[in-house]
Amino acid sequence: MSDRKDPYRKFRFKVEYDGIVSAGFSEVSGYDASVDVVEYREGTEVTTPRKLPGLTKYGNITLKRGMTDNMELFNWIFQYIEKGEIVRKSITITVMDETGAEAAAFQIINAWPMKYSGPDLNATASEVTIESLEIAHEGMKRTK
Repeated sequence: MSDRKDPYRKFRFKVEYDGIVSAGFSEVSGYDASVDVVEYREGTEVTTPRKLPGLTKYGNITLKRGMTDNMELFNWIFQYIEKGEIVRKSITITVMDETGAEAAAFQIINAWPMKYSGPDLNATASEVTIESLEIAHEGMKRTK
């Protein structure tokens, strides 16, 4: 018997925020982490500098979904634009396996919206209207 493990498919996922699972997102992209490199060299050392770890940075996450009468994403960013109140949320992105069981999960910490994009409209097209929200955050961790 084989212990082969197939990779998870990228179209099986769910997004949860405020304790509510929100289905219907067609794309989640941009979550990454990187560590800046700080070069340091004393005058008496060889010409190659030492490389030290610097600040950790996280990429912005973009959520895309078909536009409906649900205004949660729009209202989240406009709460800041209209009232000056930024609301930070924890977001969990969960990848599902072939059976629909949770296979991997990423927790996004202190997320807040920084850009909302409404749909591109075209009278000759037949595609679904897509809205997107770009989210800044202060960290992520893989919890599963």
